[in-house]
Parts: sequence; C-alpha cells; structure tokens
Amino acid sequence: MENSSKPQKENLNKYNYFKEDAYIRAKKKVDSIKGFYWHFAVYFVVNIFIVTLIVSNSGVELFSFAALSTPLFWGIGLLFHFLGVFGSDILFGSGWEKRKIKEFMDKDLQNWEE
Repeated sequence: MENSSKPQKENLNKYNYFKEDAYIRAKKKVDSIKGFYWHFAVYFVVNIFIVTLIVSNSGVELFSFAALSTPLFWGIGLLFHFLGVFGSDILFGSGWEKRKIKEFMDKDLQNWEE
C-alpha cells in the first residue's frame, strides 16, 4: 500500500512545483507590464513639464527640435521598453509567419494551375 501512495505524492509535488513556477512567471510578467505603465506615465508628465518650460522661458517654437528633442529620444527608449515587455508579437502577431507562408504557397499553387 505504501508504494502506491509514493507516485501519487510525487505527482502532487510536481503539480505544486509547476503551479508555483507558473505563478512566479505570471508575477514577473505583471511586474514588467506595471513597470512599463509607470515608465510611460513618468514620460508623459515629465515631458509636458520640460516642453512647457522650454517653450515659455526660451521663446523657442513648440514644434522645433529644441523643444521636442527630449520627448523624441526618451520616446525611442520607451519604444524599446515596450518591445521588451510586450514582445515583437505585437507587430507581426503570433501566427503571422504561418499565414504568410500559406499565402505564398497558395499564390504559387494558383500560378501552377493556370
């Protein structure tokens, strides 16, 4: 009787391990998303403040490189943060490559049938 409970106990331990591992991965993902949103909020508030100060104190036009250089370069960094958090699947989607391969194969097949 003791032998039959041992495999069951091992399966339960594996299940608990996988469940805990999944929780840790999900928690890290949520923390990284939250970090990106904080980064975006700080970017927005600070850049409004900086651009307002530059335009009001220096007489530079609003739509000039001098006024918008900080938001531009910080925005590039924010874009890389976005891609690091959400991945490149945002641009192409998860099944984009498979769909494109199928599309080109179908197009090639049509050319052979004509």
